[in-house]
Amino acid sequence: MESGNRTRIVIVEDHALTRAGLRTALAPSFEVAAEAADGVAGWEAIVAERPDVAVIDIGIPALDGIALTKRVRAELPATRVVIVTMIDLEEEVLAALAAGADAYCLKSSEPERIVEAVQIAGEGGAYFDSRIAHLVLARFSGTRPSGGPVSPLTSRETEILRLISDGRANAEIAQSLHIGLGTVKGHIRDILGKLSAADRTQAAVVALRKGYI
Repeated sequence: MESGNRTRIVIVEDHALTRAGLRTALAPSFEVAAEAADGVAGWEAIVAERPDVAVIDIGIPALDGIALTKRVRAELPATRVVIVTMIDLEEEVLAALAAGADAYCLKSSEPERIVEAVQIAGEGGAYFDSRIAHLVLARFSGTRPSGGPVSPLTSRETEILRLISDGRANAEIAQSLHIGLGTVKGHIRDILGKLSAADRTQAAVVALRKGYI
C-alpha cells in the first residue's frame, strides 16, 4: 500500500447481491479496485490490480476460494487475503488457514467486523471471527511445535497465551500464575499489539499458526 493512499481491495464473490453488499460495506473505508464473480476472473483481477487485500468467498465457481488463496499466496505474496463466507465448518476454516488466508470472517458478521478484518489484514495482522476461532484453538491446542520460529513474545506472554489457548479466562490465568488480574490484562494488551490481533482469542490463533506457542 503506497503511503497516503487508501487500502486497495478486490472483491471475489459469485452472488451479485452479496457482492453488492460487500462493496457497500467496504467502499467507504477502502478503494474497491475491481470485482469478480468467479475464481478465474478473480485471479485475473488480482493480477491486474495488485491490490493490498483480496476479499474472497470460499464457494466461488471455476476456481474455489481455497485454490485462489493458495495461488495468491504463492505468486503475489504482497496481497493479503480475507476469506468471507457463510461457512463455519471446521474443515473449511482449517483449509482456508492452511492455504494462507490472513483473515476469516462470516458473511453474517456486522459490516463493521468485515471492515475491521480487511483493515487488520491490510496492516499485516490476522483476524478470525470469534465464532470460528475456537475451531482453530480446539484443533491445535495441545499440538504445539517443540521448536518454532523466533517469537516476539516474552516467556510470560507466551505462558499466558498458552493458557488462553487452553480456554482459561483472565481470572483463572491470574490465579494460576499467582499474579494480579490487572497484570494479566496488561500482558494481554502487549500481546495484542505485538501480534496485531483484535482480541485475546485471535492472538492465541495467530500465535498457534506462527508456532510461537
